[in-house]
Amino acid sequence: MAELGKKYCVYCLAEEDMAAHVGASRTPQEVMEHYVSMYIHGNLGKACIPDTIPNRVTDHTCPSGGPLSPSLTTPLPPLDISVAEQQQLGYMPLRDDYEIEYDQDAETLISGLSVNYDDDDVEIELKRAHVDMYVRKLKERQRRKNIARDYNLVPAFLGKDKKEKEKTAKRKITKEEKELRLKLRPLYQFMSCKEFDDLFENMHKEKMLRAKIRELQRYRRNGITKMEESAEYEAARHKREKRKENKNSAGSKRGKEDGKDGEFAAIEHLPAFELLSDREKVLCSSLNLSPARYLTVKTIIIKDHLQKRQGIPSKSRLPSYLDKVLKKRILTFLTESGWISRDAS
Repeated sequence: MAELGKKYCVYCLAEEDMAAHVGASRTPQEVMEHYVSMYIHGNLGKACIPDTIPNRVTDHTCPSGGPLSPSLTTPLPPLDISVAEQQQLGYMPLRDDYEIEYDQDAETLISGLSVNYDDDDVEIELKRAHVDMYVRKLKERQRRKNIARDYNLVPAFLGKDKKEKEKTAKRKITKEEKELRLKLRPLYQFMSCKEFDDLFENMHKEKMLRAKIRELQRYRRNGITKMEESAEYEAARHKREKRKENKNSAGSKRGKEDGKDGEFAAIEHLPAFELLSDREKVLCSSLNLSPARYLTVKTIIIKDHLQKRQGIPSKSRLPSYLDKVLKKRILTFLTESGWISRDAS
């Protein structure tokens, strides 16, 4: 303090001497302001005084907010939660601590340490290593708290963040973006919440710009060079697409109707076609079986079934063109239709 006061007195005397040398028209304060503006902040000062002062030590190993930054151990303001929620989390607001912290047994590294006068160098260095390990664990604990506070993980755990997100939602997040956010969750520990949100906002802007560029390139390919012409082009394109869609839908309906009529084209001109029901027509068409042969097989099967029910022994007299697959399909159809009972099939 004495040295500082001495320098201040010398500085004041220099001002007074300069003011006396200039004359009574200038006060010491005016002389000082003129000197600073003309010689320090003027062209002479810019040319002579360096922008960065050399030989000044800068700590590059611990940037603010970095993994080993001293700012990580700075306590945060307590969480704004109710008493019931504090008890649920085991949170102590006055200490900003939890009953169960990250690396709960970290304090055991230093709990048994004591400083003794007869410690040798090895013991002193060992105790310093224990303290350093403990400090690193404290920084990691605080870093995790900062991440949880920055990304609102506590309100998310309590279910409070949904309403806040609905109020502050700027745009609707797509399903693809939600999946990408889940995949990039490990980046939470390296990026702040704002940086993470800015990343996805920039990705969304990039996607929109790419879509706009493709749209403009499409306009140029179609000979449109002014934005005023694009509205007329879009209206005409919309009409063309709607007309094409209506044409396709009409064609598909007509195809369905034609298909329904043409489904039985192979058997509709054969004898006994008009005696079949719609389901029997479908069955004969799928089996590639003529209506007359189907009716013959159907008559024989039903007749044999009735004779068995009356206790009359009957011998199967099915035609030779009926193989096992056709017989099984016809028996199943007749059973489902109720012509014969299930035990007979």
